[in-house]
Amino acid sequence: MIEHGFEPVVLWTDALFFALLVAMAGGLWHAWRSPPLRAQWQKVTGRATGMSAIVVLLAFLVIGVLDSLHFRAALAPTENTSQTVYSTEVNSVLDLLLARQRQENERTYSAPLATHAYVKDTIELPGGGQAREYPRLRYGGAGLGEGGDAHREDVLERVAIGIGLGAAASVAALVLVGAGVGGPLTLLRGRTRLAWRAAWVTFSIIALVTGVLYSLAQGYHVFGTDKVGQDVLVLTLKSVRTALMIGTLTTLVTLPIAIALGIMAGYFGGWVDDVIQYIYTVLNSIPGVLLIAAAVLMMQVFIELHPEWFSTAAARSDARLLALCVILGMTSWTGLCRLLRGETLKLRELEYVQAARAFAVPTPKILLRHILPNLMHIVLIALVMDFSGLVLAEAVLSYVGIGVDPTMASFGTMINAARMELARDPMVWWSLAAAFVFMFVLVLAANLLADVVRDAFDPRAG
Repeated sequence: MIEHGFEPVVLWTDALFFALLVAMAGGLWHAWRSPPLRAQWQKVTGRATGMSAIVVLLAFLVIGVLDSLHFRAALAPTENTSQTVYSTEVNSVLDLLLARQRQENERTYSAPLATHAYVKDTIELPGGGQAREYPRLRYGGAGLGEGGDAHREDVLERVAIGIGLGAAASVAALVLVGAGVGGPLTLLRGRTRLAWRAAWVTFSIIALVTGVLYSLAQGYHVFGTDKVGQDVLVLTLKSVRTALMIGTLTTLVTLPIAIALGIMAGYFGGWVDDVIQYIYTVLNSIPGVLLIAAAVLMMQVFIELHPEWFSTAAARSDARLLALCVILGMTSWTGLCRLLRGETLKLRELEYVQAARAFAVPTPKILLRHILPNLMHIVLIALVMDFSGLVLAEAVLSYVGIGVDPTMASFGTMINAARMELARDPMVWWSLAAAFVFMFVLVLAANLLADVVRDAFDPRAG
């Protein structure tokens, strides 16, 4: 598809997402150079739970990064023009890797690893006439022939191949990581400062599952197909990016507001504290779903009234996703602000802050050098713990129809579509199951990491 070249496309969420990743990398580099911070992060990576959660989240992050590298493919040149013309469809690197699964669509529902459709249809018999049968899928199990013989043997063979691929990746990781920690045996015995054995076991499980899914996906629809014949595995993988965007970009709105207002309310007190408390008290009194719904509907009307601002459907969907992140950020900063206000009230009474004020140190310098650094553990803990809540919030909002654009893959839109499928006879369950499993693993890993980070960074936990 791209043999004639391509044009890179940078959506707003792509730019902000990569900027956030660069900021996170800079923060980790700063933590590595700071002995106290390095010691705290070593507490996180020294626990098996924390290391396993980090590996799982990194796997989801890789999917999100691949799906955030967008481009438009160049169309084949024609005789009438020599100018390069690019397609209006915006794809990602993940789409390129899943090109086969995206193109091999069936007519309608098919169960996982099936060779025939899930519902009966009228088919033409070889000798003439018609009958109501389960028609053969066009792509699912196509290598088995028309009758779909030896289906079980073919599935088992592909599973064995996938296990072999995953085992090879696991052994390679064991050798590479083991070389840096004193040898593979040292790693396997768990005699390392960091929990590398837990990381290797988690990576091995992910490698085995990925290998099996990859092997099966070459001949079947691993998670079945939806109502219009799309591969559910593709929809599930593309939903990961939406979840990551909601969970990370929302922090770009939440952090500045919560930190600035929380510190100001706690440090200055008086009427400044009263005004800020009034603001977040009023905001908390408004039902969050209604406020988000009103803002999303206003944004949707704005997008429809200005179609010339969005050159592609992807840009239009991206604008709604970005608006949802901003709206969620504007409605979710109050909790962190209240925590920072309470901690600042305590910090401003400490001796070193009082000494700085007695020596006429400028207030901005006191806030940046004495107050803010001592609040960062609260900020970090709140960010990690809020991530899973934001992912679940997107699923709920999309389920009720006020989340991301319906054309954008997300766990919420998949669950919303599965609502009607569960009422069918026979019931279509695999779309809901796939979305639930992936979202469950993502949220569970985030929650486990949040617990470990809280134990490591909270001074009261020591």
